[in-house]
Amino acid sequence: MNPVLSLLETRVLGVLSEKQHTVADSYPLTLNSLVSGCNQKNSRDPVMEATDTEVQAAIDRLKTLSLVVESSGGRVMRYAQNTGKVLAIPPQSVALLATLFLRGSQTAGELRINSDRLHKFGDILAVEGFLNELAERAGGALVRELARQPGARETRWAHLLSGEPAFAAAPATNAPVTEASVSGSELAAMKARIDALEATVARLCRELGIS
Repeated sequence: MNPVLSLLETRVLGVLSEKQHTVADSYPLTLNSLVSGCNQKNSRDPVMEATDTEVQAAIDRLKTLSLVVESSGGRVMRYAQNTGKVLAIPPQSVALLATLFLRGSQTAGELRINSDRLHKFGDILAVEGFLNELAERAGGALVRELARQPGARETRWAHLLSGEPAFAAAPATNAPVTEASVSGSELAAMKARIDALEATVARLCRELGIS
């Protein structure tokens, strides 16, 4: 069974995977570098303002799942991702998952462009091949091709490590979505997102002195 991760936990894994390729000289990363990577304003969706404490808590949970490994380098602890080994997937698939962790749902074409620094795919067919492998993985699907949105030319893909995307099983008709038509995993994913938003609002209110 695949682990169920929070938005911040997937962001941490995405940052570690990205920086492993883009700043190899300073990898594994320190906590400060990880926080900066999680809170980048570019190449991130959604943009975050995670605190050191929040990122450390995410790291600690990922360590219990063996998705992050800790090492001592100099005077501070450093962290590396272990996604490929734990999920038993190749580097190409790790690159695609990391890109989804960092930027949210994307088309195969967008994934090819946005994952270029992590792995250079020869063409979109190669990207789609690895996406299909992730979707049909024997140990449990890790990605899902979403229903084509009205007016869209291509379908988008989303990862499933934070539960089912709320819009993954959108009905083909214009019938309203009711509670009965939403699965338990979808409700759990939506609740997790709402809880995360409420926690962020509460923290901002405290910082601004708003009761």
